[in-house]
Amino acid sequence: MALLTRIRGPRDLDRLTPAQLASLAEEIRGFLVEEVSKTGGHLGPNLGVVELTIAMHRVFDSPRDRILFDTGHQSYVHKLLTGRQDFSRLKMKGGLSGYPSRAESEHDVIENSHASTVLGYADGLAKANKIQGHKDRPVVAVIGDGALTGGMAWEALNNIADAKDLPVVIVVNDNERSYSPTIGGLANHLSTLRTTQGYERFLSWGKDALQRTPVVGQAMFDTLHGAKKGLKDFIAPQGMFEDLGLKYIGPIDGHDLVALESAFTKARGFGGPVIVHCITEKGRGYHAAENNDEDRFHAVGVIHPDTGLPVKSSGKDWTSVFGEEMVALGRERKDIVAITAAMLHPVGLAPFAKAYPDRIFDVGIAEQHAAVSAAGLATNGLHPVVAVYATFLNRAYDQVLMDVALHKLGVTFVLDRAGVTGTDGASHNGMWDMSILQTVPGLRLAAPRDADQVRAQLREAVEVHDAPTVVRYSKGTVGPAVPAVGRVGGMDVLRGDAEEPADVLIVSVGALAPTCLETAELLAVQGISSTVVDPRWVKPVDPALPGLAARHRVVVTVEDNGRAGGVGSAVAQALRDAGVDLPLRDFGIPQEFLDHASRGEILAQIGLTAPDIAAKVSTLVAKLDAEPVRA
Repeated sequence: MALLTRIRGPRDLDRLTPAQLASLAEEIRGFLVEEVSKTGGHLGPNLGVVELTIAMHRVFDSPRDRILFDTGHQSYVHKLLTGRQDFSRLKMKGGLSGYPSRAESEHDVIENSHASTVLGYADGLAKANKIQGHKDRPVVAVIGDGALTGGMAWEALNNIADAKDLPVVIVVNDNERSYSPTIGGLANHLSTLRTTQGYERFLSWGKDALQRTPVVGQAMFDTLHGAKKGLKDFIAPQGMFEDLGLKYIGPIDGHDLVALESAFTKARGFGGPVIVHCITEKGRGYHAAENNDEDRFHAVGVIHPDTGLPVKSSGKDWTSVFGEEMVALGRERKDIVAITAAMLHPVGLAPFAKAYPDRIFDVGIAEQHAAVSAAGLATNGLHPVVAVYATFLNRAYDQVLMDVALHKLGVTFVLDRAGVTGTDGASHNGMWDMSILQTVPGLRLAAPRDADQVRAQLREAVEVHDAPTVVRYSKGTVGPAVPAVGRVGGMDVLRGDAEEPADVLIVSVGALAPTCLETAELLAVQGISSTVVDPRWVKPVDPALPGLAARHRVVVTVEDNGRAGGVGSAVAQALRDAGVDLPLRDFGIPQEFLDHASRGEILAQIGLTAPDIAAKVSTLVAKLDAEPVRA
């Protein structure tokens, strides 16, 4: 790492020769494979942007020139070139974030890790520069071809193009993939650009040939140049961008440093909005990634650097349980269809797609469209299952509310990575879904506690044809089954006798069932009796819950969702409406953005562990015991 260790900031790149820059690129790839294999992280995307990032930092002057990444998982090389070369605790508590982080460096402008937002930021930053008189400060926005499938990107493009003097350089990192291969009309257009003879080379040839022709040569060239737009559409159909008023440069070999620097230099000097279309190869330089057809090692766990194989195998995860059950449902019911937003493999729908290729729809990074398209499918008699990360459903709230729920349509939303996910940081913790969905009339929400309940509740969800249903579950390995010992209404009793009075009623939500059972054990040691119930369906609140609560002195809710407006709030409201006046303590995630760390570390940090909960509940019970008995 002789060259990399000498790079402490972008301007250190200025002193390197072309040969040294090529060597640096190879050093960086070796570093990424070696370090990310130890910690896990987004490997493939970063291997693909090594030369692109070097060239950007050679031409543009960060942080004076703002360089933005969409999404931020392709910023590892940027981190290395801006003085952050300790990757030993990448995505771990106290280590580097897996995304840009303002706390880490002045070179990190935005911390986005939800796709398709960068062009909106670029539009605002460039307009602010103009108002403040900073005319020679281009804003550089790096966006993948996958993120261009998101509608927000095109809303921003429309506005950027309208301001002809905004120096915005849009770097399209075109690797034909977001997670898996990018799909849709835009992807087809970019594919055409990748495989068509470039206009600029044709025009250069025409100029040389025609200007050597006596008398009529110059006039013919002028005519040819005047027909520029038509020729561009014919020879390299980049007209989609130029119709918006955006200067287009490319396609450029995204691994050719000389070509990249030349293109970026031209774009920087243009003074208006420019698209630089770069063709890159995800996973480049790492044989194991290049040969991985699924996602080119988009994100990996701890792997062996030589083989790319996992160092240790984990148990079955929540996602694969869902994926298997979807295949079974598809076999039994011809009306079941599935929708993914550019995450076929991450959300577990790849087996369904293989089994039923005509009944799977990948809409790209477009959660809003996914929800409305699902509404259309349901209107025509099918039952769509829309699988997204819990934190990404935030974007489609309006569509869930006004397009699915308002029309009383049977659409099932399956939310992967619900609750605390940990290492991907604030943007990926699925801590808002149960709060925002509480406000949707008619919606029914299930929180399975184990694999058996994922299967059972998914089946219950797709039986609902007159309202949206939601099934949400955690990230990672699913634990052993948590058996029920009884039933009250639609709720499973996990501990205690629901017919007998007890001190504490613990309402356990989803994957926190083992924590709640451990809490009950700790309370029992102190002589405090408890009943633990899993509502299974947390919205609406089970009608039997107020009556059950009335046989207890204290009600406790435990959920891996934000406390504001979550299940605890809904239970409290149900008790008030039923006239059950009891002390209630709701344990959940505080309404704050949580830094990256392991799930266990975050749960401990926010007090969502059995010892923490038991300590607070026992204090409350002791306080009740100390109160004088009213006559």
